[in-house]
Amino acid sequence: MLRQDHLTGLIGFEAIHQASVWPEEIISLLQLMGNIFVNSLERQHLERERAAMHAKLLQSEKLAAIGQLAAGVAHEINTPIGFISSNLVSLQKYTQRLVDFIQAQATALDQLHDTAITAPLAVARKNGKIDYITGDIQELIMESLDGANKVKEIVQDLKNFARADEKEPVPADINTCLDNTLAMVRNELKYKATVKREFSELPDLLCFPRKLGQAFTNLLVNAAQAIESHGEIIVRTWQENEAILVAIADTGSGIAEENLLKIFDPFFTTKEVGQGTGLGLSITHDIITKAHHGEITVTSELGRGTTFTVRLPLGTTKTSLSSNNPCQDKL
Repeated sequence: MLRQDHLTGLIGFEAIHQASVWPEEIISLLQLMGNIFVNSLERQHLERERAAMHAKLLQSEKLAAIGQLAAGVAHEINTPIGFISSNLVSLQKYTQRLVDFIQAQATALDQLHDTAITAPLAVARKNGKIDYITGDIQELIMESLDGANKVKEIVQDLKNFARADEKEPVPADINTCLDNTLAMVRNELKYKATVKREFSELPDLLCFPRKLGQAFTNLLVNAAQAIESHGEIIVRTWQENEAILVAIADTGSGIAEENLLKIFDPFFTTKEVGQGTGLGLSITHDIITKAHHGEITVTSELGRGTTFTVRLPLGTTKTSLSSNNPCQDKL
């Protein structure tokens, strides 16, 4: 049986009762039966491919919808948080002036040596805990400013996530791409693992940063989900010859050896029903191999953890990447 000029199987026919020289009409009939088997298998294969492509299209459309929602949320949050940050900075300056005035006033009153005036003020100062308030108020404002800045960072992460699909590759820093991705999935990771960054200095890579972010997101979330109790996720980058390598390792439950060759297949999942679509690693594989001419490999040991290693070549050109951009056919 041949499929696209590749041998995929053999069908054997044998006369059971007696040796026989097959006549031409029997041979033709057997060839027809063989072709029917081949066509049936080919149809099943095409149906599986069609179902996988359809599922990936739905997943891509869902991600686009999430991106639009994230963009809307980011826009709605950005304006009020800008007012809050600006007002907090002004409040910090005004408060410091008030604190300075209160302290100057206290010094001036002490020099009056008139207890009829200073004694009631001292009691009011003590009862009102003015000294504590003047010391604490600046710290409260600083904490509020830090919180507002953190919200700004989250909003920026949302805006980066929500950017439209890239049509053309651009030079990007993979370490920055990983930092942005880690910021996006921090809540998914922080209760499951401690994240260690081991980043080397890297040259910029011509790539589709948002698509790579999606691939890294899938790998990081998978790593977190593989950890039953609090573990560790190590994200490492380095340059090797004319390629950038990214390794994401976890101390999770590991993957059984018989599943390692199937984990990039569409719909394959070892999670419970409802826990995943089985498309995350398949999409990740397409992003790395088809969009970036790269490689992704996996090593795993049950009970010890799993490491995914991504290899991204530095020598790719804008034309070659654009012609293989999965954004254009929505995977």
